[in-house]
Amino acid sequence: MVREFKLPDVGEGLTEAEIVDWLVEVGDTVSEDQPVAEVETDKAVVEVPSPVNGTVREILAEAGEMVPVGDVIITFDVEGEESEPVEESADESDAESAVEPIGDEADAGAEAGNGATAEAEPSARGGRVFAAPSARRLARELDVDITTVAGSGPGGRVSEADVRAAAESGGDEGAAEAAEAPKSAVKRVSDAPESKLDSKGDGSAEPATTAPAGGPEPAGREQTLAAPATRRLAEEEGVDLNDVPTDAERDGQAFVTPEHVQQYAAAQQAAQAADAQAVQQEAASAPAADTETTPEGEVERVPYRGIRRTIGKAMENSKYTAPHVTHHDTVVVDDLVDVRARLKPKAEERGIKLTYMPFVVKAIVAALKEYPVLNSQLNEDDEEILVKHYHNIGIAVATDAGLMVPVVKDAGQKDMLTIASDVNELASKARDRSISRSEMQGGTFSITNFGAIGGEYATPIINYPETAILGLGELKQRPVVEDGEVVARWTIPISLSIDHRVIDGADAAQFANTLMEYLGNPELLLLE
Repeated sequence: MVREFKLPDVGEGLTEAEIVDWLVEVGDTVSEDQPVAEVETDKAVVEVPSPVNGTVREILAEAGEMVPVGDVIITFDVEGEESEPVEESADESDAESAVEPIGDEADAGAEAGNGATAEAEPSARGGRVFAAPSARRLARELDVDITTVAGSGPGGRVSEADVRAAAESGGDEGAAEAAEAPKSAVKRVSDAPESKLDSKGDGSAEPATTAPAGGPEPAGREQTLAAPATRRLAEEEGVDLNDVPTDAERDGQAFVTPEHVQQYAAAQQAAQAADAQAVQQEAASAPAADTETTPEGEVERVPYRGIRRTIGKAMENSKYTAPHVTHHDTVVVDDLVDVRARLKPKAEERGIKLTYMPFVVKAIVAALKEYPVLNSQLNEDDEEILVKHYHNIGIAVATDAGLMVPVVKDAGQKDMLTIASDVNELASKARDRSISRSEMQGGTFSITNFGAIGGEYATPIINYPETAILGLGELKQRPVVEDGEVVARWTIPISLSIDHRVIDGADAAQFANTLMEYLGNPELLLLE
């Protein structure tokens, strides 16, 4: 039985999402709750689990494709239930069930194999191309129109070998010729699991003719001698005996031992793992850009979607909804620098990296307790201000995919080292895109540290529907006048943006003064 799986709403009210990467290929056996795809939501990449135990039958969306919620993205043959039969020619069926030939039997097998190849079905049915994600990726790299490639796999599925053949033959005619070209006469035994028919994992029944990048080079022999136990091992490992390198011979023919099979399988798996990691890194990188030349010069078109579009819409909503006012000041933090220097080794002994951010978080919470109106939200529909007596502090983190704002929950109830640990963990998860949606929700006040890159003052945009955000400038020594003399002091410029509908300028200035008092005298934080 074929089970369809629709893209679920992996966020709150999500209408569409981008398929970042597929974690499975056609023919793979999966278990219930096993991740099968990575999907990008508003600000995070989440894994989508399989709803059933079964075998991947068809993948209906490409990596990088925007898919509406509710569209079918993958189908499964449910384990233990009869699968929908795949149309195939009589010759192809015979070739699939043929026992691996040795010696004179190879000639008969060659005829069956050639017949199956010649009768390969077109790769597209109903306008959709059946191809593994790796084959689609290779087609893009080689500039091959995959819709014109004749697939030699079950049901006309296009494999990487088909794409390479089309590229080498130079187009549509070459692809057709490649589909009709003689293939190896050697086939796998028919009772091998479908997911192990091909080391590439795309369900193709043809012997693998290429290795993963950096992997072992297949031998590509027509005949191989091996003991029955070795053949069983090859089937279990999903490798073709004819591809296993060997220097051993018996009766003038290549002879493969179990050790040869194990070494080849291990090398293949290592190379495939490296390939998969490279693909994931590529998919997680910025969207591919198209470059073109205009009369004015060269321009680059970058898709405005995913995280970048989410950030843009949020900023637009905040800027055009809340009237922003920004209060600027500078705080002298010589004592803070000294305290942090003394405590840093102690924190490292406990395995925690202590930055200045936990001190800033503690100081903000202390100031918010005195001026809670900055820890609020305006409910426009009910025409009321919600003053919150809990403190969830969002901290903006710059990532390769854009700005993310993880939230330290209940910061007012945590000690300095716990906050430090939370900040480090959340920032790391944001950068490697493993952070969950819930870890970026529920903030009551936000911090953005643009000084880490460089700069003193800015006008931060409020993380709507919050009503205030603090920007931190670069921590460095600056000239300060004390007792009529200019001296060098460690200082931090601050930029406090407020929603002027809720917060008055006087409230902002008093909050800033209190914050600076705590940062300038960090021992006061011991009372919090």
